[in-house]
Amino acid sequence: MENASKALIMAASILIGIMILSLMVYLFTTFGATSAELHKQQATDRLNQFNSQFTSYEDKSGLTIYDVATVANLATENNKYYELPKVNTIPTKSTSDFYISVIISRPSETPKNISGGFRDTNYETNIQSEINTDLSKINQSSDKLSTYNCKAYISTITERVYRVDFTQQ
Repeated sequence: MENASKALIMAASILIGIMILSLMVYLFTTFGATSAELHKQQATDRLNQFNSQFTSYEDKSGLTIYDVATVANLATENNKYYELPKVNTIPTKSTSDFYISVIISRPSETPKNISGGFRDTNYETNIQSEINTDLSKINQSSDKLSTYNCKAYISTITERVYRVDFTQQ
C-alpha cells in the first residue's frame, strides 16, 4: 500500500508539473502576441504622426511660400537623417526608399524639386530664390503673397510620404 500511495503522489506531481508548464507556455505566447501587437500599433502611430506633418497641409487654402519652406525643411531634415542623396527625377508611388521630394509648380514654369538632399548644396539657394520671387512680386505691386495648393503622395511600399506637390493658384 505504501508504494501505491507514493506512486500516486509521484503521478500527481508530474501532472501538476505538466499543467504548470502548459500554463507557462500559454501565458508566454499570449503575452508575446500582445507585445507584438503593441509594437505594431506603436510603429503605425509613429508612421501616422510622421505622415501628418506633410498631409496636414493638404486641404488648407491660402498656403504661402512660407508653408512651402516649412514642408521643404521637414523633407530636408528627413533626407539628411537617412543620408539620402538628392533625387533628380520626380519619384513614383512605388518608390521604396525614404527620400521626400517637395515639388513647386507655377502655371508658366516646369515643376522644380526644391527639397534638399544630403549632398544637395543648392537647397538653401533654391528655397531662398522661391521666397525672394514671391517677395519681389509684393514689392513690385500691391499683390499679396502667392497662394498654393498642396498634394501629398504616400508610397505603397513604405507607406510614408515620398512627395509633396505645391501648385501656385
